Amino acid sequence: MTMNHEIDAADQPLGRLASRIAQILRGKTSPKFQPHVLSDEKVVVENADKIRFTGRKLEQKKYYHYSGYPGGLSEKKMKDVFNKNPKEVLRRAVLGMLPKNRLRKEMIKNLQFK
Repeated sequence: MTMNHEIDAADQPLGRLASRIAQILRGKTSPKFQPHVLSDEKVVVENADKIRFTGRKLEQKKYYHYSGYPGGLSEKKMKDVFNKNPKEVLRRAVLGMLPKNRLRKEMIKNLQFK
């Protein structure tokens, strides 16, 4: 039995919202939680473009990507990523809060946007 959670992201701080979503995706809100079993809970997020940022995160936070080649480190400001695709900022925040194991890729597939 799949459980769907609908979350309205309007006017919610990014970190608190991401940690709440990560707990649901992990299955910790379920009474039958087992850390080695993939949860069947899905999260649908609405109004991802209306997330609230505290402090100066939009100007100061940077996302890094390294291609593996010398001089291949690229960086993007959170503001640029948010303007292009607001859902990507929330997805990256949730991804960083999930456990770094083989289940993480499957867990993040249960995060959907409206």
